[in-house]
Amino acid sequence: MPYADNDGVSIHYEVGGDGAVESDAPVVLLADAGYGPWQWGWQFSALAGPFEVVVPSTRGTGDSDAPDPDATDSYGIDAMAADLEAVLADHGARKAHLVGAGMGGMVALRYALDFSRARSLALLGTSPGGPRATPLADGLRERLLASPDDAAALRKSLEPVAGAELLETDDLVERIVAWRRDEDAPEAVQRAHFDAMADFDASDSLYEITIPALVAHGSDDRVIPAADGRLLADGLPKGEFEAFPGERLFYVERSKAVNDSLVGFLTDRIERE
Repeated sequence: MPYADNDGVSIHYEVGGDGAVESDAPVVLLADAGYGPWQWGWQFSALAGPFEVVVPSTRGTGDSDAPDPDATDSYGIDAMAADLEAVLADHGARKAHLVGAGMGGMVALRYALDFSRARSLALLGTSPGGPRATPLADGLRERLLASPDDAAALRKSLEPVAGAELLETDDLVERIVAWRRDEDAPEAVQRAHFDAMADFDASDSLYEITIPALVAHGSDDRVIPAADGRLLADGLPKGEFEAFPGERLFYVERSKAVNDSLVGFLTDRIERE
């Protein structure tokens, strides 16, 4: 299992995929706040057929190190973008196509601003931050928090991010709870992730990100409203917005449609390289 080091913080990542579409730029999947790599179970198989796929465990989740949440900037978006740079350098990737959900999308945006390897962005349920955006809508943060040791809390914390169809599928909910128990961040780290999202503001710098960007959003997202996704797409010089029916986990509940969009977007980008 490969690990990359960023200033003493060890970041675990996994690599898969056939790479049928020839490219020296892997697709990198960046998870939302608190979530482990399980989050990408609905996208990995679709993307790993045509592309090489790299899946890091965000600091504080999975097998990556979990710095002290009370340490200054230990979970800032800047630090997580530097983690991504360490992973890509360790993997030997000169270029990369970044797919990020929520906080992972914010990491992708910061990475595109601060580093040079990104060739495209696919941003799912992501906010640009800033005064016009409304990430982490009031009252939801506490409902999203759940200790990985508390199965009942893990189930309940799905309510603000999933629609009725998912929540009524008992077998799927139990599998998600099991994956979260194994891979999600402890509650203190989840809080640090949410703080990082609240502090993030790329609104004045979006014009600097001139690579192609697909901004996808669940039309009924209660955590980061779809209006934030439209704001993000409008601010990116090569941004395009696509709405999908569903809530925060629209890429789980509408995985086929989302995967078709991602594969089409990425294939087009790679063919143009």
